Amino acid sequence: MANPPHGKILKDLILRDQRKHGALLEESENLPFIYLTDRQLCDLELIMNGGFSPLEGFMNKADYQSVVRTLRLKSGILFSMPITLDLSGSEIKKLQLKPDKRLVLRDLRDDKPLAILTIQDIYHPNKIEEAIYVFGDNDSAHPGVKYLHEDVKEFYIGGTIEAIDLPTHYDYIEHRYTPTELRAYFKKLNWTRVVAFQTRNPMHRAHRELTVRAARNRQANVLIHPVVGLTKPGDIDHYTRVRVYQALMPKYPNGMAALSLLPLAMRMGGPREALWHAIIRKNFGSTHFIIGRDHAGPGKNSKGNDFYGPYDAQKLVANYKEELQIEVVPFQMVTYIPDSDEYMPIDEVPEGTNTLNISGTELRRRLRTGGHIPEWFSYPEVVKVLRDTHPPRSKQGFTLLLTGYYNSGKRIIGKALQVVLNEQGGRSVTLLLGETVRNELSPELGFSRKDRDQNLARIGFVSSELTKAGSAVIATPIAPFANARAQIKQQVEAYGGFYLIHVNTPLDYCVKTDRKKIYEQAKLGNINNFTGIGDPYETPTDADIVVDVSKQSISEICHQIILLLEKDGYVGQR
Repeated sequence: MANPPHGKILKDLILRDQRKHGALLEESENLPFIYLTDRQLCDLELIMNGGFSPLEGFMNKADYQSVVRTLRLKSGILFSMPITLDLSGSEIKKLQLKPDKRLVLRDLRDDKPLAILTIQDIYHPNKIEEAIYVFGDNDSAHPGVKYLHEDVKEFYIGGTIEAIDLPTHYDYIEHRYTPTELRAYFKKLNWTRVVAFQTRNPMHRAHRELTVRAARNRQANVLIHPVVGLTKPGDIDHYTRVRVYQALMPKYPNGMAALSLLPLAMRMGGPREALWHAIIRKNFGSTHFIIGRDHAGPGKNSKGNDFYGPYDAQKLVANYKEELQIEVVPFQMVTYIPDSDEYMPIDEVPEGTNTLNISGTELRRRLRTGGHIPEWFSYPEVVKVLRDTHPPRSKQGFTLLLTGYYNSGKRIIGKALQVVLNEQGGRSVTLLLGETVRNELSPELGFSRKDRDQNLARIGFVSSELTKAGSAVIATPIAPFANARAQIKQQVEAYGGFYLIHVNTPLDYCVKTDRKKIYEQAKLGNINNFTGIGDPYETPTDADIVVDVSKQSISEICHQIILLLEKDGYVGQR
């Protein structure tokens, strides 16, 4: 039979509260409510379906402090990660929240009431203490620490949950199992020993080999249990990853493996997170849990050192093996042996044996450039999924942001680039002239700093959406402020290339060649907030190219920009 749940009783609140579903739903219409953040939504789902057993709500102050300082709930049961509901002081005041008051927790996506929280206490956490104890450091280079200080609100609400409904999912429904459902599935298949594999990345042949070896060595079955809630910023989206897992499942021996998705919001908490993951997998019925090198590690700190040691997570979970009743399976690094066409654990490879490997960096390079990815590394079905989502740069979109003074030549360069890129072919080309954007997207905005930033934010949104769709975007606003330019770069680079082009034509030249006499009107005080006259221009220090129409021809400037695009693979590839 499946592993007993943590705390001996699976806290399936949906099943427990099913008999009073109608009454709770009716009551929810007349209670104060809040909309949950994405992380709160993930946490609530795992509280209600039993994945966070023995929790039956968000932690009160006593449990929170005990978990932070001792890795145990106030009852003494092992639990390594604080599960808290954060609210701002203004929200608490507006809703008049206090102990014993009932609060509805709603899903912002569809306004659906999910649960009613009976408040036990409202408390102010010590976030520095939480960061140091839970993450081992108060360094904001850690994504968990950064989130804690920048996104988590100032108060925590502790209380018990009465469940109404789980959040509604529209993707991969067939692979979403609650602990109760997964345990029933194991029972139906007569799986008594289950090795769970945690992942937030795509899987390749090496991952298939190591999970098969782990299962065979322990005479067990394999549960591929990937995280599809919140992971590390920059990770591949879960839609792509699940398509990869689906493509990989037929490669397992018949009846050996199952795929179930975990709606978890990761904290990247290293050893503590590994212990938390083990507790969660125990609740889902697993008897064994594969823990990798630097499991749930966030990478480097602000000094360039790893936040955690490579085997700290394995050691911490192994210390609680008897209490957890789940066996740690160390992640075995395997390498490919071309002479025998097989994968083998690195420590079993005879000295002098020829081996092959492709690093994550090299894989991303080959995806980016369209380079060959051999079948010994990954299955063709998996590679196809990755290529569909991550096409080579020659098929990706990009944005060229031209910044500079009015009449610096941005408009002429932009129009010329549009022609040159249309000649290249392969993607649509959109030109967002500064004056066009002002007329069509931002007619109500003025030229204060706030309005300028808002105008540029709209350009950033349009540019990122077009870049995501594979287009080339040429935007030519004045864009005088560095922070606003940096925000556009961040938006666009999530989907494709971004190039900042500083049209560094001197202000005197811009004024001299201004046939419309706009500068003259600004100097006379007829135009307020005019960049270069009444308002400052923050000269870019991070431009990819600096050009000057007072010294260069338009053709020369366009050629310089196209050469950069060719070098990076965005154009010129056939």
